[in-house]
Amino acid sequence: MTDRTAAVTRETAETDIEVTLDIDGDGDSTVDTGIGFFDHMLDSFSTHGLFDLTVQCDGDLEIDDHHTVEDVAIALGEAFADALGEKRGIVRFADRTVPLDEAIASVVVDVSGRPHYGFEGEFSQAEVGGMTSHMAKHFGRSLATNAGLTLHCGVEGENAHHEIEAGCTVP
Repeated sequence: MTDRTAAVTRETAETDIEVTLDIDGDGDSTVDTGIGFFDHMLDSFSTHGLFDLTVQCDGDLEIDDHHTVEDVAIALGEAFADALGEKRGIVRFADRTVPLDEAIASVVVDVSGRPHYGFEGEFSQAEVGGMTSHMAKHFGRSLATNAGLTLHCGVEGENAHHEIEAGCTVP
């Protein structure tokens, strides 16, 4: 099997990001975006997806969380696209439903090379741990677009932390 790793650097006027990804890892992660809840979600994504992930981001958090979340998703999507290469030896379609306490999330993915993102549901709170909840949807869209994924997500529950975390634990 070929080495399915990638390293992406993204520098904009708002962010400076370094991402490394090993798709065939063990779920180890080191993440520092400056947004505690976002770090927690990326760690969970890596742990349950069984890929190794390093993310270092210095963003304009004095403005808000938008550029940090969006640009990390772009860099991570590019890393997935690069690491997957020609996509040989992968299962193209997958779906998963994950409960987390009162919340439930489902994700359906097609590693098609044709980006599309669909989302159904609403988050119960506007913000969790320094991250605005609607940025979880924006993260999904930016990731799907830059990784070349067709991604459909749905969520319901009573606690935005659990709703977003259930969606992130879907490997």
